Amino acid sequence: MKKLLLAAATAAMMPVLAQAHFLLEYTEETMIARPGEVPVKLVFWHPLEAGHVMALEKPEEFYVIHNGEKTDLMGSLRETTFEGPENSAKAFVGSVPVKRSGDYVLVTVPAPYYEESEDIYIQQITKAYLNRNALPTDWDQPQGLATEIQPLNKPYNIIAGSTFSGRVLSQGKPVAGAEIEIEYIAAAPDLQGTGAKEPVISPLPGGALVAISEDNGYFTFGIPKAGYWGFAALGSGPETTHQGKALSQDAVIWIRAWDLE
Repeated sequence: MKKLLLAAATAAMMPVLAQAHFLLEYTEETMIARPGEVPVKLVFWHPLEAGHVMALEKPEEFYVIHNGEKTDLMGSLRETTFEGPENSAKAFVGSVPVKRSGDYVLVTVPAPYYEESEDIYIQQITKAYLNRNALPTDWDQPQGLATEIQPLNKPYNIIAGSTFSGRVLSQGKPVAGAEIEIEYIAAAPDLQGTGAKEPVISPLPGGALVAISEDNGYFTFGIPKAGYWGFAALGSGPETTHQGKALSQDAVIWIRAWDLE
C-alpha cells in the first residue's frame, strides 16, 4: 500500500510531463489475414499532438505471448530513427511471427527514460494485441507484468461509438485512483520510412483526456473514433525510484477501434 501511495504521489507531482509521453507498439493491422512476420515500430513520442519525439534506448524486454507461451523477440529489433514534425530521435523496428490462429500479446519493457527537464525517469510497460482468424485465446488474461492494464473488451476490434473498459493492476493487484491518460494516434508511423503520415485530427482543447480508476481498479472510456487508442496508467507500478531519482512506472495498453460499415 505504501508503494502505491508513493507512486500516486510521484505521478501527481509531474502531471505536465507524464501526460505527454506514450510508448507506441505500432503495427498497421491488428487482424492478421496471412501467416508471416508482422512488422512493429517502437516509438516514444506524443501521438495525439504528433509532437516531440523522445529517444528510445534498447528495451529491457520485447516479447510476444500466444496461447500462454512467451517468445522472446529481442533478436528481431534493429535501431532506426523516427522523424516527427519537431525533431527526430532513436526508435526501433522489430517483427512478430504470426502463424497459428489466436491472440498475440505484444509486450515491451523499456529501459527507464530520463527526462532531464523534470529530473525524473519514466518507464512505460506496454502491451498491444494482434489476432489471426478471429480466434480469441489470450486477450482477457493478465500477463504477470509489474504493472499492466487488463482489457475487459476484446482490444483489437472495439466498435467506434461503444466503450472500452480496463482494470489497472500492480503486481497483479488492482490500483485504485490511478490517473489514466488517453491518447489517439493522430499521425500513424510509416513502417516503410522514418517519419509519420499526415495527422487525421487536430489536438484537443483542454489538454490530455484523463480517466480515474475506481476502488477496484476499473475504468471505462467511450471510443468516439476508429483508429488506435492508447491508455497509460501513470505511476501505477511498484517501482518508484531509479538510480536515486523519482520513477513513474506506467502501464500502457493499445487498442484498435473500427467503424461499422
